[in-house]
Parts: sequence; C-alpha cells; structure tokens
Amino acid sequence: MTIRIGILGYGNLGKGVECAVKHNPDMELAAVFTRRDPAGVKILTPGVKVLPVEAAVGMKDQIDVMILCGGSATDLPVQTPGFARHFNVVDSFDTHANIPQHFEAVDAAAGESGHVGIISVGWDPGMFSLNRLLAGAVLPEGRDYTFWGKGVSQGHSDAIRRIPGVKDARQYTVPVDSALASVRAGENPELTTRQKHTRDCYVVAEEGADLKRIEEEIVNMPNYFADYDTTVHFISEEELQRDHSGIPHGGFVIRSGHTGWDSEHSHVIEYSLKLDSNPEFTASVIVAYARAAYRMAAEGQKGCKTVFDVAPAYLSPMDGAELRKHLL
Repeated sequence: MTIRIGILGYGNLGKGVECAVKHNPDMELAAVFTRRDPAGVKILTPGVKVLPVEAAVGMKDQIDVMILCGGSATDLPVQTPGFARHFNVVDSFDTHANIPQHFEAVDAAAGESGHVGIISVGWDPGMFSLNRLLAGAVLPEGRDYTFWGKGVSQGHSDAIRRIPGVKDARQYTVPVDSALASVRAGENPELTTRQKHTRDCYVVAEEGADLKRIEEEIVNMPNYFADYDTTVHFISEEELQRDHSGIPHGGFVIRSGHTGWDSEHSHVIEYSLKLDSNPEFTASVIVAYARAAYRMAAEGQKGCKTVFDVAPAYLSPMDGAELRKHLL
C-alpha cells in the first residue's frame, strides 16, 4: 500500500519533505498546498499539482497523511487542530513551553474526527526528546543536559521575521564551550539556561525601520530570546545571502549518572547530531512519523500523539520479521 502524502506549506521544510518522500518507496506525493499563488510555486516532483490551501479539504479522500510545514509561532497552533478535523496530520511544533496546550487542542480535534495527529516531530523536540526519555529511564540517578548548535534555528528565525520592520533574519544558537566540557567530564554542573547557550541574530531591516525597537522586541521575546544572552546584528540583504544562506544545525543530548549500591560508578550517555541541512533532516524525521500516523490510524487509533507514544517499529518500512533479523 502506498502512503499518499500532502504537504501544506512549501518553504524550506516543505521542500525537505518533498525530497524525503522521494526517498521512501512506500510513499508518494499527492499534492502541495500553498498560501501563495500556486502558479508561482515550482516543485520538484513531476505531475504533482500545487493548489491553494482552500482546496485541501476537498482532497481529503486522496491524502492519507497531511504534513504541516508552517511555523510554530502563529501557523501551527491554528493549522494543526484545524486540519486534524479532516486528515491524519504530522507537524513540527517546537515551542517547548506551549506543547501541552498544543497537544490538548490537537487531541480534541483529532479525537472528535477519528484521525491521528502526531505533533512536535523533528530532532528537538523529537529525536532529542526520545533520547532524554531513554537515558533518564536507564540512569534514574543523574542529570540531563541538552545543547543546541552551533546552527540556524528555523523556528527562532521565523519568529524574528514576523516582527514588523524585519525583512529577513537568521538566528544562530551557540553552545557555551566551557559548559559543554564540564558536562562531558561528568562534573554534573548546575547550569542556568543563560549559562548553556548564547543566541546570535542577523537581521535585515526594512528601509526606515526602527532598529532599536526591533532589537528590544527580539531580546525580550518570551520563550525564544528573553532567557538568553542575545546579540542582534543588523546587516544588509547582500551580507545575509553571502554569509548566512546555509541552514546547518545540530547538538547534543547528554545524561550524566551513577550506578552501584553507593552510586560509585559514573556513566555518560551522549547522543549527537551534526546536520548540513536542518530543514531536510527535520523533514526526514517527519516523513518517518507520517508512516507511523498512517499505520496507527489504520489500526483505529485516534487523537494526538507525540514521539513518546509511537513504537519504533511504526517508523520503519520493514516489517517485524525483517527488523528482528537485521536490526535487533
């Protein structure tokens, strides 16, 4: 059975999803939906239509899973519960502080419609979340540390671009080297949010914009920048394209813990990612979870799920016998 995928939103993440679908032989792209003029959106997959968002609901019988590629700041809180009324959906909602509320909204919509909605899929939240859970279960006496970067955060960059007067922006998350070294050494330091990372913002402002107001809005933005030492650099559009056109990222999830009757033995579990393209990797994770959403819905499951609720076997195109033979 081929899983028919719809893409809502054709920015960097949507393009990454399209590429990932190509490399999964049990999937096909059914349609791309955009808020832009569809005539101006050129996709890579031959023969697939680009349609306005308003046309999506009319194709619900032709799409098994709708992948939502909007931003977490304003798009997904509305789009995910809205489309979960008509489709099985997967999103990459990454505002950690608001995940509980987002879960409730999507769970209500998907539960009522009988669909599966998997939220907050990607590498953090997502793969990093799973590794925090696994490491904490294995080493109950210990401490978690998560470091991101150095790399471009799509969600944070999007949040900056939505500030009035901002034409374009890139935001880099940068681990503090001394903090990372202390954790890897098993020293179990007490670290505040501010001590673990800094944030560097490169902003292209609209002509005549109030730069001081823009900077103040960035550094005081709750859930994004307020808890970090944040530096804002105003640069030209040419500089942004020349020096900041890539979208690399990565990071580390580390748990330092102890075992033994008197906690005499120390252990460090580390999971790391080094990503050449943040959106393409995120998209690849999302597409694997789209397979899970399809399978779970086929079993009659419904409501909102996170990566914690999805058995790993649902992610793989291999069946149970193949997984046991080749991977176990």
